[in-house]
Amino acid sequence: MPSDRIVIVIPARYASTRLPGKPLVDILGKPMIQHVYERAAQVPGMAAVVVATDDARIADVVQGFGGTVVMTSAAHPSGTDRLTEVMSKVDADVYINLQGDEPLIRPQDIARLADGMKADPAVQVGTLYHSIAANEALNPNIVKVVLAHNGDALYFSRSAIPYPRDESAARYFKHIGVYAYRREVLESYASLPPSMLEASEKLEQLRLLSAGLCIRAFEVAPTGPGVDTPECLATVRRIMAGEPEPQLPSLANTKLVITDVDGVLTDGGIYYDADGECMKRFHVRDGLGIQMLQEKGVQVAVLSGRDSAALRKRVADLGIAHAIYGAKDKGDACLQLMETAGVSKVETVCIGDDSIDLPAFAACGLSYAVADAPVYVRHKATHILALKGGEGAFRELADQILTSI
Repeated sequence: MPSDRIVIVIPARYASTRLPGKPLVDILGKPMIQHVYERAAQVPGMAAVVVATDDARIADVVQGFGGTVVMTSAAHPSGTDRLTEVMSKVDADVYINLQGDEPLIRPQDIARLADGMKADPAVQVGTLYHSIAANEALNPNIVKVVLAHNGDALYFSRSAIPYPRDESAARYFKHIGVYAYRREVLESYASLPPSMLEASEKLEQLRLLSAGLCIRAFEVAPTGPGVDTPECLATVRRIMAGEPEPQLPSLANTKLVITDVDGVLTDGGIYYDADGECMKRFHVRDGLGIQMLQEKGVQVAVLSGRDSAALRKRVADLGIAHAIYGAKDKGDACLQLMETAGVSKVETVCIGDDSIDLPAFAACGLSYAVADAPVYVRHKATHILALKGGEGAFRELADQILTSI
């Protein structure tokens, strides 16, 4: 195998729109850049590990924990451009670009990339990827890659690629933004013409593909998250501290279902008899759904902005123990029902159909809008049912819960 001299370069900028001072944020008593540096230093066979920065504060911190710093220009538009300046100051045959916001990076993954570059001198650029589920592929913040049989990247995109036209068993791969460049590629990088694909997707690796360069991708196990936002930082801190993952709302964990009446259990119509008594039409399948949930230990509560003898009779017939009638603030009412039922927000699901239900949507872990709810109500719900209110929508939700628990 060729004895390439390989250097790991960690670009680190202080400025960050979503998380200013990102490289220096504290994680378990150390700045994030130190975690990244120490993991890079564990990769065997590396000639050097250097931090490339344009900020004296970052340089001081890195030197303080014994790391090596290369000061670079503040004018570089990307990490790759910063890497080209490092090349003029640090000699190597292969440069690995490791982002400074990846404190969970595994040394063995970087080693996998380095070994791949050593094994095949024809590989001009190397990177990493791992398999993801189809639902994750829909997230435009996750960059996907499609590959040739030999592992060369055919294309990178924020879209879900490949498109499963015939419901085929498509596989999706997440691109991990760690790159290895041969020196000659970096020497020519600045002269590569701008790419329409790069400008469209905002992915700088597409400039390389557009110029005809090959990018070989090496598979690794699923990786931990990077740090892009305060929320990501909190998640990384929790993972590195070994704390358990917080419970998220899930139908499988449902212990209470809170339902509206008009427009959900009924079709919203109001009928009057000869004596002026208000009557409403309930769907028998919804009633069966309520009973089936209660038989499985899932409590059901009624929350209505109205009150009537007919409604109270229907609730009693269904054996529903928890109900609030004439509610003005459905958000507070939901909290009262949760307390009465002895359940938490993440264990509570609500179903509604109109603007008065929006506070309930916000108060509960999961919220479902019936199919004929106004568009703005459906947009606020976490899920939308296929059936209309009064036409079996509650039973549809009940069936989903019962198949999940």
